Amino acid sequence: MIQSFQVLSKINKLMKRSLKTGLSFGLTSGITTTLGLIVGLNSGTHSKLVVIGGILTIAIADAASDALGIHISEESKTTNTTREIWEATISTFLSKVIFTLSFVVPVLLFELEPAIIISIIWGMLLIGIFSFYVAKTEHSNPTEVVIEHLAIMIFVIIATNYVGSWVSATFG
Repeated sequence: MIQSFQVLSKINKLMKRSLKTGLSFGLTSGITTTLGLIVGLNSGTHSKLVVIGGILTIAIADAASDALGIHISEESKTTNTTREIWEATISTFLSKVIFTLSFVVPVLLFELEPAIIISIIWGMLLIGIFSFYVAKTEHSNPTEVVIEHLAIMIFVIIATNYVGSWVSATFG
């Protein structure tokens, strides 16, 4: 574990700020949005086809939207070069697409209910590991940071589950 953190620390020092921005935003947004979507769609429809369609749709639409948001945000900073702006934009898009599409795998391999549980575990694991990494590189308390981020994820999961159920009961 210590050796893997040392490797991550070296990578962190070498990675450009613009790439870190895109990767961290794409990872957290991709996981949070996708988990919220699949939990909500599952509770509202219980349809594997709908869940897969939702994942594929946001893999492109939401990734492009977030990449544009990062692009405009980075343009508003007068210290960024055109290259840095595009690095942040592209890394946001690619990381969001990759992390979002990773949730298709359990849905394709398992029945829907176990796939949702596996997806939640996968998303929480990724957020937990990334939160730990961020805390260590920023010299923050890893336990506090991980708990804070996982609590937000749990809130998203619970809220979208209830919204999906409400939509199904109200409009179904």
